[in-house]
Amino acid sequence: MPLALLALAIGAFGIGTTEFAVMGLLPDMAAGFGVSIPLAGYATTVYALGVVIGAPLMTAVGTRFTRKQMLMLLMGLFIVGNLLTAIAPNFGIMLAGRIVAAFTHGAFFGIGALVAADLVAPEKRATAISLMFSGLTIANVVGVPAGTMLSQQSDWRTTFYAITALGVIGLLGIVKLVPAQRAKAASPLGSELAVFRNPQVGLAMLMTILGFGGVFAAVTYLASMMTEVTGFAPSSVIWLTAIFGLGMVGGNLISGRFTDRAMMPMLFVSMTGLALSLAAFNFTAHNKTAAIVTIALIGIFGFATVPPLQKRVMDQAASAPTLASAGNIAAFNFGNALAAWLGGIVISAGLGYTAPNWVGALMTVAALGVAIFASVLERRQTSRGRVVAAGGATAAADEPIAAAHG
Repeated sequence: MPLALLALAIGAFGIGTTEFAVMGLLPDMAAGFGVSIPLAGYATTVYALGVVIGAPLMTAVGTRFTRKQMLMLLMGLFIVGNLLTAIAPNFGIMLAGRIVAAFTHGAFFGIGALVAADLVAPEKRATAISLMFSGLTIANVVGVPAGTMLSQQSDWRTTFYAITALGVIGLLGIVKLVPAQRAKAASPLGSELAVFRNPQVGLAMLMTILGFGGVFAAVTYLASMMTEVTGFAPSSVIWLTAIFGLGMVGGNLISGRFTDRAMMPMLFVSMTGLALSLAAFNFTAHNKTAAIVTIALIGIFGFATVPPLQKRVMDQAASAPTLASAGNIAAFNFGNALAAWLGGIVISAGLGYTAPNWVGALMTVAALGVAIFASVLERRQTSRGRVVAAGGATAAADEPIAAAHG
């Protein structure tokens, strides 16, 4: 495989680390700025909202640049955003840094996937894309626990300095290893926007918002839940986040294998398992062994939803996939923001640190309902298409007869 894929994977690793690292840093960040845990949770919420705004905006900007140029611009913004987060003198500026970093997220994965596919022969494109995205899953096994450890050994700012350094390495790798390309980062904006007229694209993104978003209701407050409810020492959060990350890697591998064979059944199974795991976490959080198992299951079923959700959008927007692909990444993060915000509300209402798990379970059940509705609607549309086609064929067959009688 080309070394350019390594540069893309490093960028993905950095982006994945900065997205998920907050779940292990939240108590330290709250203490550092003198704010409550629910308010500190806005570090997750604003990042997710930044992805929602940044994905279509940066994709639109990308119509003026080549893909390599756009990847370089995105990694430059990533460096600035994380450095601003690290040096922030107050809570507001820290949130601003998170937003700047988030602007790179959706467009990087949307454009990076296209670049990865172009680097290899057609029969190896799926492998190349999965190698780039492996940086995101590995971030949860290595990057997030390492970030938590850095925070506990020094402070949370050190973690963001390290993430900034990862961004510099990723940028240098893109400059040196990714070949120059003439292709623009996206098709003309009009054709990219046209795919959103398909209601199935909107339904697929709604599944994404509610489905994977449910994961973040729980994991945003994981550190506080494990220390305050389960009774783990703060140092245990390092390996607990690694267990969640390993679950995500496993879920990605399992789901990737079966999604191409049976996309919607895989989606139904993963969402059902996720909803049950989140609901169970309300009870298993009170037992250390049961909590560990449940964290792994949330990681497995949570990321098992990602391949079918992304493939569903890509299949429905095949004519102009760039904006739809980036838009679905935005949908993932809008769901994350919504879930983190709702989780903070139920904690602030005095319902306890396990209450966000119910929020996540209900969101995932709603996503399952949308998936069933979309599947039924698609079957009806297919049936109507067959009826129309059959009617057309009958009419065509009758034409010679009518002509003969004429």
